[in-house]
Amino acid sequence: MTSRFTELTVDCHDPERLAAFWCAVLDFKVIDRSAHKVEIGSWEPTAEEVRARQMPPTVQFIRVPEGKDAKNRLHLDVSPIDSSTADEVARLRELGATEADVSQGPGRSWVVMADPEGNESCVLRTLAPSGQ
Repeated sequence: MTSRFTELTVDCHDPERLAAFWCAVLDFKVIDRSAHKVEIGSWEPTAEEVRARQMPPTVQFIRVPEGKDAKNRLHLDVSPIDSSTADEVARLRELGATEADVSQGPGRSWVVMADPEGNESCVLRTLAPSGQ
């Protein structure tokens, strides 16, 4: 017996806004929505495909009344695939992210960012071919 990692859920105040932000970051699309939830992904999962092999999880944004009051214990890390890390940080700023200080200290190879509702994520090393 085994399980599959199928969704990552993010509690938030505005699921539509965060889904739009993360769709732009990850080049995902909205695959499901309801009054209090928006789900995004790079594919539309079916039970058959999920049983057949491990696929990338989708991300769900669920409306909750409480706010974020501490550093996230779980966060997304992203690696740019066609630009430098610095260029990706600038792009995320344009989308509404801000740089975050979570006591990571200076001289790190990654940049901690916060999405429009303050959820931390990290921009890691670029995966772009050399020269980009």
